[in-house]
Amino acid sequence: MKNTIIFDLDGLLINSEMISYQIYHDLIKKYKQHISIEKYIHDYSGKTETDNMQILIDEYSLPISVKDALSFVALKEKEYFKKGVDLKQGARELLSYLKKSQYKILLASSSTMERAVSILSQNGIGAFFDYMVFGTEVKKGKPYPDIFIKACEYAKEPPKNCLVLEDSEAGIQAAYSAGIDVICIPDMKTPSEKFRKMVAAELSSLKDVISWLEKNRYSMKSF
Repeated sequence: MKNTIIFDLDGLLINSEMISYQIYHDLIKKYKQHISIEKYIHDYSGKTETDNMQILIDEYSLPISVKDALSFVALKEKEYFKKGVDLKQGARELLSYLKKSQYKILLASSSTMERAVSILSQNGIGAFFDYMVFGTEVKKGKPYPDIFIKACEYAKEPPKNCLVLEDSEAGIQAAYSAGIDVICIPDMKTPSEKFRKMVAAELSSLKDVISWLEKNRYSMKSF
């Protein structure tokens, strides 16, 4: 029986992916280069910031260190987030349902703890989560399974009792590799057929997860 729900953050719980793309665009624009939104979605969405900055620096031959790039991203993001970052449709409703139904609720995000907690607090949903695990706590970020394996350890539950909610292909792969059933709620990109074969369901919004859980909670089988 599924008793533990593991949430991604960016693009799943919050509308942040477009902000992230704009920040990456701002960074390489300083060096008279351009990154398309299609390339951002394909190569960077759903991965850790540290990994992304190394890839960005290498691919665009940027004359800066990863530390410098991360500092730029953090500063720019604070500027954008001062205006607020919205929750995705159905997020608050789903979290309330899960809490009332006594599910364990976890966050497994490539984000840093400080950033994630700030965003959750800003939207008044931090108290819903029983445990949180971040990209800085594992050696390999998504698409590797480390962060979801760590989430299961925090919850003290085997993978078969857990369900991951993800929006990105990297997140789907990570959950699948961890042996955890995963539902995809696409954000900027619909997963390719390869990744769609890995998911238990593809839903249009977080709100739809409620009815899906009520129908499938006792019949789910892990990979």
